[in-house]
Amino acid sequence: MAATVEPMREAGRRAGEFLRAALRTALSAHVTNGLVAAAALLLISSLVHLLAGGEAAAVAMAGVIVVTAPDHPAPRRGKFTHFLPAVLLGTPLFFAVASLRDTVAVLVPLLMAATFLAFLCAAWGKRGLPIAASLVFAALFALASQPAAGPAAAMRQTLAFSVGAWLYIFWATAANALLNHRYRVLTLADALAGVAALMRAQALQFTATPQVHRATALADRLIGLQARLADELQGARNLLLEDPTAPRRLQLAGMLLHAIELRDHLVTSALDLDALCDAPGQDELLQVLGQEIQALAGDVEQLADALRLGRVPARIGRRRPPLAAAAAAAPDPRDADLHAPSPGLLARALARRVGHVHDEVLRLLELAARGERAPDARVVRTAWQLFVSPTGWCWGPLPGLWRRDAPPLRHGVRAALAIGTGYVVGAAIPWGSHATWILMTIAFVLRATLSQTLERRDSRVAGTLLGCVVAGTLLYAHVPPPVLLLAVALAHGIAHAFVLRRYLVTAVAATVLALLQSHLLNGASAPVFDVAERLLDTLLGVAIAWIFSYVLPSWERAQVAALLARALAAQARHAQLALRLGQLQGVSTASELAWRLARREAFDSLSALAQAVQRSLAEPRSVRPPVAELQRVLARSYQLLAQLTATKTMLLRRRHLVDLAPLQAPLAQAARTIAAALAPAAGQPAPPAFPSPQLHAGLAPWVLRRLRLAVEIADDLRADAARLPLPRAAVAAGAEDGATH
Repeated sequence: MAATVEPMREAGRRAGEFLRAALRTALSAHVTNGLVAAAALLLISSLVHLLAGGEAAAVAMAGVIVVTAPDHPAPRRGKFTHFLPAVLLGTPLFFAVASLRDTVAVLVPLLMAATFLAFLCAAWGKRGLPIAASLVFAALFALASQPAAGPAAAMRQTLAFSVGAWLYIFWATAANALLNHRYRVLTLADALAGVAALMRAQALQFTATPQVHRATALADRLIGLQARLADELQGARNLLLEDPTAPRRLQLAGMLLHAIELRDHLVTSALDLDALCDAPGQDELLQVLGQEIQALAGDVEQLADALRLGRVPARIGRRRPPLAAAAAAAPDPRDADLHAPSPGLLARALARRVGHVHDEVLRLLELAARGERAPDARVVRTAWQLFVSPTGWCWGPLPGLWRRDAPPLRHGVRAALAIGTGYVVGAAIPWGSHATWILMTIAFVLRATLSQTLERRDSRVAGTLLGCVVAGTLLYAHVPPPVLLLAVALAHGIAHAFVLRRYLVTAVAATVLALLQSHLLNGASAPVFDVAERLLDTLLGVAIAWIFSYVLPSWERAQVAALLARALAAQARHAQLALRLGQLQGVSTASELAWRLARREAFDSLSALAQAVQRSLAEPRSVRPPVAELQRVLARSYQLLAQLTATKTMLLRRRHLVDLAPLQAPLAQAARTIAAALAPAAGQPAPPAFPSPQLHAGLAPWVLRRLRLAVEIADDLRADAARLPLPRAAVAAGAEDGATH
C-alpha cells in the first residue's frame, strides 16, 4: 500500500507545482500585454470589416500585427513615440512592396535593402530590435496580401494598413496608461520571483555536497541566475521608478529597493562558505542556514503570488532557527586572530550575514502589508530618471554602425542576403511554395548570434509542426468564421506574449495565426495542402537561416574584450564609491545616489559578460573565447562585489561599534588599490599597509579583514584578466564605454 501511496503523493506534488507555475504565467505582465494585443486585433479587424469589408479588414489586421512588435509593458513616458518608427517607416515600405510585387527585378533588391536597414535598428539595443521586426513584417505582409491592380489599389491597401496600425498605437498607448499600475505590480512580482529563484540556488551552496555542486554546475547556474535577475531588476526599475510620487507607487518602489538590497545580501551570504564546508563540526549549522534561506525564498514567492492575485500579503512572523540565532548573537573573543580566523568565528559571521537576508525579507514583507512600514525611497523619488533606461530616440548609435566589425552591420548584410536567397528559392521550387512563409521563417530564425539562431531553429520547426496540427484540427472541424477570427486574435496575443519568453510557444501560435488568416482570406485552399506547404516552407527557411548564420558571423569573442573591460571599470568605480565614509551620512546624499548607480552598472556589466559567455557555448570550439577562464573572472567579480557589500553593510548596520575616523585612511587606501588593480594595462599595485594601533578592537578588525580580502581578490582578478588572450584595443574601448555608463 505504501509503495503506491508515495508515487501518488509525488504525482500530486508535481501537478500542484505545474498548476502554480501555469497560474503565475497566466497572471504575468507579458501575458496581460498579449491579451491587450489580442483584444485590439479582434476589435480593430471587426470595426474595419464593418466599415470597409473583409479585404480591408485583413490588411488592417496586418497593420496591427506590424506595430504590435514594439508593444511591451513600459513606462507611460515615451510610450507613444516608441511606436513611431514602426509606423512611419513601415507604412511607405508596405506601399513600395505592394506596388512592386510583380516586378521581381526591383522587388528583390527592395526586400534586401529594407531588411538591411531594418536590422541596423539593432544598434539601439532592446528598443531597436522590435522596430526591426516591425519593418520586416511590413514588407512581408505586403508581399502576402492580395495583388494590387495598379497604384490606386496599392494605395487603398496601404490606407487600410495605416488605419490598423494607427488605431493599435492609440489603443496600446491608452491601455498602457490604464494598466500602468497593474504592470508595475506584475513586474515587481516577476522580479521577486527571480530573487526567490536565486535564494533557492544560493541555499544549495549551504546544503548540497561538493559532488552535487559539480553535477549540477551550481556555480555556473548562480552566475546565470544573477545575470537574468539583473535584467529583470532593470525592467522593474523602468516601470516602478517612473515618477514614484503617489503613496502606492512609492510603496512599490520601496519594495523594489528592498529586493535589490536582498540580492546584495544574498551575494554576501556565501562569503567564507568554502572554508566552513571543509571545517569539522559546522555541517549542522550550514544545513540550518541553508534551510532558513529556502524558507525565506518561500516567503518571497508567497509575496509575489499575493501581488499577482491582488491580495494583501499575509503577515509572516518567522523567527530565526535557534541554532542560527545563537551563532549570530555569540560575541567574538577579544583575542581572536582575524588574519587566520577560526571556523567558529567564520560561522558566527556567516550566521549574521544570513540574518541580514532574514531581516531584509521581513522588511520587504512589512512594507508590502499596507501601513506596517513606511517606504524609504528618497533617492529614487528625487532622481528616478537616472535609474531608468532612456525612452527617446537619438542618433548616437549611428556613427559606430559603419565599422567593419560592427555586429548590427554584419547582421544586416547577413539577413539581407538570406532574404534575397529565400525569395529566389521560393520562386524556383516546383510545388509552388509561398515565398512569404520562407521569408518569415528566415526573419524569425536568423538572429545576431549563432546560439540564438540555433535555439529558434529548433523551436521554429517543432512549433510549426504543432501549430499545423492545431490549425488543421480547427479547419477540419469547420468551425464558423467568428470562431476562427477569435482563434486568430488569441493566437496573435499568445505569439506576442511569449516571443521574448519562450519562442516555442510563439512559433506554435504564429503558425496557427498564419494558417487561419490565410484560410479566412482564401477559403478555396484545402487545409491539407496548406499544412504540408507550411511544413516544407519552414524547413527551407530554417535551412537558409542556419546556413547564413555562418556568413559574416559576429562571434562572441569579438565582443568579450570590450564587455570584460566594461565590467572591470564598473567594479573599480563601485569600489571607490562603496568604500567612501560619506555613504554613512544618510541615504539622501549625493554619494549614496552615485553608489547606487555604480552598483547597478557593476551588476549589469557582469550580466552582459555572463550572457555573452553563455551564448558562446553554442559556437564552434575553434572560435570560442576562453570560457573557463572567463567564468573564473565572473566568479571573482561576484566575490569582489560580495566583499565590498559586506564591508559597507558592516559599517552601516554596526557603526555604533567602531570609531569611523581611524578607518577613513584604510578605506580610501583600499579603494585606490582596487581601482589601480582593475585599471586598463594595470601593473602590480603596491599592497596597502592596513594595520594601525587604533584598529585592534571592536568592529575594526573585521572591516580590515574584508578590505584585505577585497584587495587580494582584485589582484587575482587583474591577473586572471591579464592572462586572457584578448585584444588590448578592444579592452581599452570597453573601459571607456564602462566609464560612460
